[in-house]
Amino acid sequence: MAFKGTSIEILALIFILIAGIKIIVVLINPKTWLDNVVKKVYKESKLKILIFLILSLIVLYFLLKELTIVQILAVMLFLSLLTAVGILPFSKEISNIADKVYKDKNLIKKTLLPFIIWIILLIWGLKELFL
Repeated sequence: MAFKGTSIEILALIFILIAGIKIIVVLINPKTWLDNVVKKVYKESKLKILIFLILSLIVLYFLLKELTIVQILAVMLFLSLLTAVGILPFSKEISNIADKVYKDKNLIKKTLLPFIIWIILLIWGLKELFL
């Protein structure tokens, strides 16, 4: 029988498959994941930024069919905390990277789009909570 899930279930399945593949590959050979995914996917390009932005908007569209922005922001808090647990063992390396990033004179220019997106999401959430 074929899987016939809701849009949220399909998004969850996509995430489960990608995360499952990542875990298996990293357990077998972490360098394979680094060389074939991390270094290629996260190599900076305007096209990749556009693709990730479009995919984010598509996912948000489907999430908003079943969830509120407040629920999505609460999940983002959960994910942020879980991410912190994952990167804390590398706090010294992350701190060194952060020092380098914050010394960049073009920091605001490079991060303007994400800042604008975060501000929109935060204001949207506050509006839903208090207005």
